[in-house]
Amino acid sequence: MEDRMIAETVCSAVSAAGLGIAVVTAYRKRFLAAARIAAYSLVPVGLVMTGVVDWLADTAFSPTAWAGFGVLGLAWLLFATTRTVERRRGGTRKERKAARAAARPEAVAPGASAPSLGQGARPAARPAPASRGDEDFSDIEAILKKHGI
Repeated sequence: MEDRMIAETVCSAVSAAGLGIAVVTAYRKRFLAAARIAAYSLVPVGLVMTGVVDWLADTAFSPTAWAGFGVLGLAWLLFATTRTVERRRGGTRKERKAARAAARPEAVAPGASAPSLGQGARPAARPAPASRGDEDFSDIEAILKKHGI
C-alpha cells in the first residue's frame, strides 16, 4: 500500500511539473511544443489512473480506471494533432530550421573575424578618380531620360 502511494505521488508530481513547463512554453507562444509537453506530462497520471501502478488490484470496473483511459486517449489525440499540424507546416523541425538558415543572408563577411597582419595586410591606397566633368552627369541624364523624367 505504501509503495503504491509513493509511486502515485511521484507520477502526480512529474505530471504537475510537466504541465507547468507546458504553460511556460505556451506563454512563450510555442503552442505546438506546449501541447506536446502537455501530452507527455499527462501520461504518468493516466497510467496511475488506469491502475498500471497497482495492476494487481481489481480495476476493470473502476470509474477512475476508465477516466485514466480517457486521459491517455486525450494524450494520444494531442500527439496526433501536433504531428498533423507539423506535417502541414512543411516537414520536421530540422527541415524548417535548415530552410530558415538557407534563407538568411550572412550577417558578417566570412573573413571579417580574421586578425589583421599589420602594415602588410592593408590594401594599397587608391588614387582619387580624376574628375570627368560632364561625363558623370551624362550617365545620370541617360538614366533619367530612360525613365521619362
